[in-house]
Amino acid sequence: MTSDTGGVSQKLGTGIRLRLSLMMFLQFFVWGAWFVTMGTFLGEGLSASGSQISLAYLTQSLGAILAPLIIGLIADQFFSAQKILGVLHIGGAILLWIAGEVSQFALFFPLILGYMILYMPTLALVNSVSFRQMRDPEKQFPSVRVLGTIGWIVAGLIIGWLGWEQGQLPLTFKMAAVASLILGVFSFTLPATPPTRRGEKSSMREMLGLEALGLLKSRSYLVFFLSSIAICIPLAFYYNFTNLFLNEVGVNAAAAVQSLGQVSEVGFLLLLPFLLKRLGVKMTLAIGMAAWALRYVCFAFGDSGGLFWLLLVGLLLHGICYDFFFVAGQIYTNRFAGDRFRSSAQGLITLATYGVGILIGSLVSGPIVDNFATADTHQWRQIWIIPAIIAAVVLVLFLLLFKDRSTPATATLGLESELTTLEAPGASLPVPRDADLDPLK
Repeated sequence: MTSDTGGVSQKLGTGIRLRLSLMMFLQFFVWGAWFVTMGTFLGEGLSASGSQISLAYLTQSLGAILAPLIIGLIADQFFSAQKILGVLHIGGAILLWIAGEVSQFALFFPLILGYMILYMPTLALVNSVSFRQMRDPEKQFPSVRVLGTIGWIVAGLIIGWLGWEQGQLPLTFKMAAVASLILGVFSFTLPATPPTRRGEKSSMREMLGLEALGLLKSRSYLVFFLSSIAICIPLAFYYNFTNLFLNEVGVNAAAAVQSLGQVSEVGFLLLLPFLLKRLGVKMTLAIGMAAWALRYVCFAFGDSGGLFWLLLVGLLLHGICYDFFFVAGQIYTNRFAGDRFRSSAQGLITLATYGVGILIGSLVSGPIVDNFATADTHQWRQIWIIPAIIAAVVLVLFLLLFKDRSTPATATLGLESELTTLEAPGASLPVPRDADLDPLK
């Protein structure tokens, strides 16, 4: 049931909840269906080098940088969000299907670049469609968003169950293309989400979230901001090469095993409100960064035999790595920015992490992996030690320089502010009302 005030639900009915949940399931099923195994697909199927694999994953960053422009120029001012979502996913389905057919990296790269430019804006659009139907997103959104994580997990389980990692990875792109087409058509049946700023002019500064740059005048937030960029450098090693690593060391159904990371993500989110309250922002963020260093040590010394448990620990640490740093950081940003700059601040931190941070990480990780390539595999122990050291250095500098201040930056700058509290102990993703968050896992 919806009110007549812009289509915003006073109560999130079962029908709307189911439609939004299916939207989230398909949104992340599409991504998880090909993204996790792309490194293996390129390395084994297209004989791509480590640098080429990193270049392919770098398209995510380019899409993240361009996404605010698409949302700011089109979705916020001219067309309904659900219609743009449909068009982008239908266009993406065509590109994914063709990408599964090519056999040369030179042909694959422009296709996946075009696809990521179409896909990354949809991460904000599904949030927008959801939030506009909710009276209290902080309480209602988590139970809808958790279906996205489940969609990612299901995609990995299907790939592992069907054994597509043994020479049939092109089928993952076709599976993703079919799901994208279904979501594209389904999007036109979603609740109406008209433009919020029709007729208004948005500057480039607003669209990129640069209005929030004033927050960097605070030393504590500047340290957090720079740490967020720096920790994404070792993160790129995980996204780009974990599946290739697991397959090369002989792990069966590697994509399915890797989905344990998303399972742990759901579980650790349940602990996040408790830890933020008991330990504070600084220690929670530090635990997340420490988990990155530990997970790479586990990868360095684990194998598919007697030390397989180390690989499992490394994968299960994903929940701590992502939730305790990225989700906690989004909450910290939400509280620190206050009402006036809340949306801009979330856009800025997303641009910094998935744009700048992953971009640098992709450029760094590829040559390193190439340097440790052998005739038929890689020297993975030497490779994983490098991101472990990077994460450890970022952690030490963060602990030395970051001060967890309770006063929001907007108060210091003379702007209005309002601290929000985390009220969803069973939440899958506690998200501020207007945040355009990435949920890459």
